[in-house]
Amino acid sequence: MSRPGRLLRVALPSPLRRYFDYLPPETAASIGPGQRVRVPFGRRQLVGVVVDRVDQSDVPENKLRAALECLDEQSVLPLPLLELALWSASYYHYPPGEVLATFLPVLLRQGEAAEFRSEHCWVVNDGVEPDQLKNAPRQQALFELLMQHPHGLADEALRAQQFSSALVRALHDRGFISRQERPMEPLHRPEGDPLQQSPLPLNEQQQQVLDQLNENPTGFSCNLLQGVTGSGKTEVYLQLIEAQLRQGRQSLVLVPEIGLTPQTVSRFRARFRVPVVALHSGLNDRERLDAWLQAGRGMAGIVIGTRSAVLTPLARLGMIVIDEEHDGSFKQQEGFRYSARDLAVMRAQREQIPVLLGSATPSLESLHNAIEGRYRWLKLSQRAGGARAPSFELLDICHQPLDEGLSEPLIQRIGQHLARNEQVLVFLNRRGFAPSLMCHDCGWVADCPQCDARLTLHRSPARLHCHHCDLQLPLTGRCGDCNSTDLNAQGAGTERTEATLQRLFENYPVLRVDRDSTQRKHALQKILEQVNEGGPCILVGTQMLAKGHHFPKVTLVAILDADGGLFSADFRGMEKTAQLVLQVAGRAGRAEHPGHVIMQTHHAEHPRLRSLIEQDYTEFARQELSDRRLAKLPPYRYLVLLRAEAVAQGRAEIFLQWVRELIEQHDWPGVSWLGPLPSPMEKRAGRYRAQLLIEADQRKPLHPLLSWLSRTLEEWPQARKVRWSLDVDPIDNF
Repeated sequence: MSRPGRLLRVALPSPLRRYFDYLPPETAASIGPGQRVRVPFGRRQLVGVVVDRVDQSDVPENKLRAALECLDEQSVLPLPLLELALWSASYYHYPPGEVLATFLPVLLRQGEAAEFRSEHCWVVNDGVEPDQLKNAPRQQALFELLMQHPHGLADEALRAQQFSSALVRALHDRGFISRQERPMEPLHRPEGDPLQQSPLPLNEQQQQVLDQLNENPTGFSCNLLQGVTGSGKTEVYLQLIEAQLRQGRQSLVLVPEIGLTPQTVSRFRARFRVPVVALHSGLNDRERLDAWLQAGRGMAGIVIGTRSAVLTPLARLGMIVIDEEHDGSFKQQEGFRYSARDLAVMRAQREQIPVLLGSATPSLESLHNAIEGRYRWLKLSQRAGGARAPSFELLDICHQPLDEGLSEPLIQRIGQHLARNEQVLVFLNRRGFAPSLMCHDCGWVADCPQCDARLTLHRSPARLHCHHCDLQLPLTGRCGDCNSTDLNAQGAGTERTEATLQRLFENYPVLRVDRDSTQRKHALQKILEQVNEGGPCILVGTQMLAKGHHFPKVTLVAILDADGGLFSADFRGMEKTAQLVLQVAGRAGRAEHPGHVIMQTHHAEHPRLRSLIEQDYTEFARQELSDRRLAKLPPYRYLVLLRAEAVAQGRAEIFLQWVRELIEQHDWPGVSWLGPLPSPMEKRAGRYRAQLLIEADQRKPLHPLLSWLSRTLEEWPQARKVRWSLDVDPIDNF
C-alpha cells in the first residue's frame, strides 16, 4: 500500500471549480479522504472535506497554509459516497466543494461534531429513601420508576408514562431527583425476525415480479417496475426489503413529496420491527443530523426520504427503491441541479446493489432504457385484491354552460355517486380562488410586478399571490388603472371550486387538499383520516392528491381541465399531462367499488387523449417516443441549458451571445447550440432571464465543452455581471 501524500487536498464550499491544498495540522497528521477539516480561507475560516492526500501542489509549499484542525476521528463520508460526490461535480459541472456540502447535513457543514444530540434526563439522588413519599403515591410511583432506570429517563419518556412536568418538578424540589445531561440513545436493531406484521398475500403477477427480483438479490441491476395504480407495487417493495433485512442489509426508499413521507413511514413501521428513519426538508437541523447518523452507522434498517436522501451514507446498503420515479421533484432545480433518480442508479452501480424504479407511468427516459434492454422491465397490469381498473369518459364541454368550471352532466354524476354513499375526487391543478383578476371597465389585469405572470386571487385569506416569486399583495378591491371597483375573478382555482361544490352539495363535506390548506402541521393527515372514515364526501385538490394515496371509497374522479398540457410549449408537456391524468385517475375504484373517471375537455377528439384512454400508457409512450426520435429530442438527444439572469433587461442575452461567439471560436465536433433566447418566462423575481441550448447525439462530446466553458466563465470578467448556471439534462426550460 502506497504512503499517503503529505498535503491535504480539500474541497471547500466556494463557487470556484477547484480544490485547495493545505498542510496538515500539527495535532492530526493521519487525516484521510472523507474527513472534515477547518481551514483558513482568506480572512475567514471554512469547513471543508478532504478528498485526497498528495505530495505535489501547484502552490509552492512554503506558501501553503496549515489546516487549523481535523473535526472527525474517521470519515463522515465513506469512500464510495465521496467518489459519487466527486463524479457528480464532474458530470453536472458544479463546484466540488458546494456538491460535497450538499452531501452533508447543515450542522456538519457548520463544523458541529458528528455525534448524536445530548438530552436531559432525571436520575435518583444518592442517599434518599422512598419511605418519605408514602403520602404522595404519584411521586412515589415516579421515584420507583426512576429507580428501575439508573441511567435516567428523559422528559419525553416520563410523559409517555403519564407523569406530568409538575409532578417531576415537585419531586426535584424535594431533593429526591436531579437533572443530568447524557448523549441521546440512538435506535438499535433488534435481533431476530424483522417482521411484526405478516405480509399480504400476493397475486400471481406480484409473485412473479418478486421471484424475478429475488433471483439476484446482490450485485448491480437496474429494474423498472411498471405497475398500474393499485397493482400493489408497495407490497412488492415491502417484501423485497424484508429479504434484505434478513440478510442484515439496509434499504433506501425515495419518495417524491414530503406529504407522502409520513404515510410511507407509518406503513413501513407497522410492518417491520427495525428502526425506520425519515429524511426530508420538514426536519429541523438537529433531527436531520440524528437521522443521518442512524443511517450512516447502520442502526436504521430502512431510510425513507425525498430527493436529498439519495446523498445519505448507509453502512450496509443492500438496495435502493425509487417510488414514482417519473416525478419531476426528483430533479433539483436550483444550485446543484442533480437528478436523484439518476444519482441513485449511479450509486447502485458503484456499490454493486440492485435499484428498483417504480411507477404506473414511467418517464420516457426510463421506458426507453427498458425497451432498449438496459433496464429489466417488469410489469403489473392487474390491480391487487381483485379491484378493477377505472373506466374513462371524455366529456365534451364545447358549447356547454359551465357553473364555475363545472358542467351540468358532471354535476349530476357527482350527485349520483354521493347519493350512493360514495366519495368523489375533483381534480384541478390550480391553487387559489381564480388564476387572475380583471377590471370589467378598462380590462386591467393584476400582473406580478416582478414576474411575467398574473397574480392569483386567493380568498382565504384575501390576497393576490404570485406562485412564481411568492410575492403577496393585499386585495384593495380597486382597479390598478382606472380605480373602478368592478373587478371580476377570471377562471377557477381550487378555492373557487370548493366554494361552488359546497353551494351545490351543501349536505356533504367538501375537503380541499392543496399547498394552502395543508400548511399547518398534521393538516393533511387530518383530512385523509376524515376521508378514510368512509362517509360520502367530495375531495377537491391539486396534484398533491395524485400520488400514492389510497381512497377505497372514491368511485368517481372528475378532471376539470384535461386540456392543460395538450398545447404546451414544453416538449414534455404531453408526457406530464398523461402521467398526471393517469395518476389522478388511479385514485378511483381501488377496492370493491368500481371506479369511473370523467375528463372535461374542449378537444374530445384529440388523438393523444384518445390514445391515452382507449389503449394504455405504454402505447401512448411509444407514440411519444416515436415523435421524440423524429424531432431529435430526449431521450434520443442530450441537452444542456446555459442559463443567465440579470437585473437589466437584455443583459443576460448579450452575455449569452458573447458565450456563443466564444464557443464558435473552437471546434466542438458532435455538439451544436441554439440561441440565445429569452426564457419562456423572461422576467421572474425581478430578474430577466435568457438561455443558450447546447445539445449532442452522444453524452461524450458534451462534457469536454462544458468543462472548458465552466472554467472559462469562472475566470471571465463579463460573467461576473450576471448570474449563470449550467443545467445538465434539464427537465424543463423555465
